[in-house]
Amino acid sequence: MIQSFHQIDEMIGAVTSWREASLRVALVPTMGGLHDGHLSLVEAALAHHDKVVVSIYVNPTQFAAHEDLDAYPRTMDQDVAALSAWGDKVHIFAPQTLYQPGHATMITPEGAALPLEGVHRPHFFSGVATVVFRLFQAVPADCAFFGEKDFQQLAVIRQMVHDFALPIAIESVATKRAPDGLALSSRNSYLSADERGLAPKLYEEMRRCALVARNGQAADEACNEACDEAQRRLQAAGFGKIDYFAFHDPQSLLPVSVPTEQSRLMVALWLGKTRLIDNDSLANLCIAQ
Repeated sequence: MIQSFHQIDEMIGAVTSWREASLRVALVPTMGGLHDGHLSLVEAALAHHDKVVVSIYVNPTQFAAHEDLDAYPRTMDQDVAALSAWGDKVHIFAPQTLYQPGHATMITPEGAALPLEGVHRPHFFSGVATVVFRLFQAVPADCAFFGEKDFQQLAVIRQMVHDFALPIAIESVATKRAPDGLALSSRNSYLSADERGLAPKLYEEMRRCALVARNGQAADEACNEACDEAQRRLQAAGFGKIDYFAFHDPQSLLPVSVPTEQSRLMVALWLGKTRLIDNDSLANLCIAQ
């Protein structure tokens, strides 16, 4: 039976004892609702670590009042079953809360946190940075693994670790996709059958846009027109409001008018009542053709 920890002091004690025994420990932070994307993080972590702690905690501070905190998938039994395949190499940290009574201190990141999600969900990265900081305290691991699907979140966490000189390494794992190209996400469970059938068109249009942008021979207009055309095609197909669909610098997350091979096409848009986010580098999107 997989071992689960629910108290912060017990989790700190376990990780400390493992590291004192010269075992390398990795953390995979999640909010549960585990899918193959999460499991790919665990596999990557196990490749170079003796113990992996998967945290399962739906963090209230990253949800605005009108967002889906209450509806967010909570599938603990299925999550435990999925992780049990690795036996005693994987452990679960599922605290009731990570915040002390009367908690009033939040981290407010800037830099990479300001564009994109920082504009459309201004509360979000303060909640993310604060909870990840608390997780790093509760699970004092050697390394933490994050997926590139949440690329801006990854950039914000790297920035926080650098700025505070936190003693933990950060590793990223490429976005895991369904065979039809849809990026795996716990929120995909919100999609109706018809919406799930339409959703892969997002990745299709991202790839089309990347090819047009690359073939534009470094012309500003080619990149902008490619992104504009992709948005028109998506909305004509049945997608709703598009929050952003543009190329950005992979470090600063600022927009670029002439993308390089490493520039990230960053996308957030609505399909029915579900907000989908996705991203990839221009190079990867063109290879995927």
